[in-house]
Amino acid sequence: MDPERPQIFVLSGPNGAGKTTAASVVLPERLGIDQFVNADLIARGLSPFAPERMAFRAGRLMLERIHDLRARGESFGFETTLATRSYAPFLSDARASGYVVELAYIWLSSVDLAISRVRGRVAQGGHDVPTAIIERRYDRGLRNLFDLYVPLCDTWTIADNSGDELVEVARGRQGAEPTVLEAERWSRIRRRVDDS
Repeated sequence: MDPERPQIFVLSGPNGAGKTTAASVVLPERLGIDQFVNADLIARGLSPFAPERMAFRAGRLMLERIHDLRARGESFGFETTLATRSYAPFLSDARASGYVVELAYIWLSSVDLAISRVRGRVAQGGHDVPTAIIERRYDRGLRNLFDLYVPLCDTWTIADNSGDELVEVARGRQGAEPTVLEAERWSRIRRRVDDS
């Protein structure tokens, strides 16, 4: 990364993939970014005992916050499932204005695993996401990753968090062929995208 240019780090993946957990290590320790915007954390701040009631408002506040950080030229990260296409114009404009845009996608091998991880999180006092929403976001986010978001990024990484350890699957740079580190997992991901 160019230290002279501000950075946006997009931490993405399906619900239950471990994005928030990864953010606490990756952003401050490895990238030196101390601004992390997460709608789930905002909702919990607004209503600690019923954050789901604040989901819509938290989403709005998240958008306001990332636009404000960009307007001030600050480096920051944010979390998303990529199920929405609405971040694409924002990232494109940010990149055109001098930001370095990096994306990490944390993959889970199945929607059933995503559902199971969310259930486990809820059992430990974490926030819930309805099953139908997890199912809808899983394929949509993966499709948008390749069709929409990868082309907008300076660099990107895909890692598999289906097992006990996070495994880097592939990485790439703007305009270059990807470097595939785990061919079998990469093939499974690409097949899932092609079949969705």
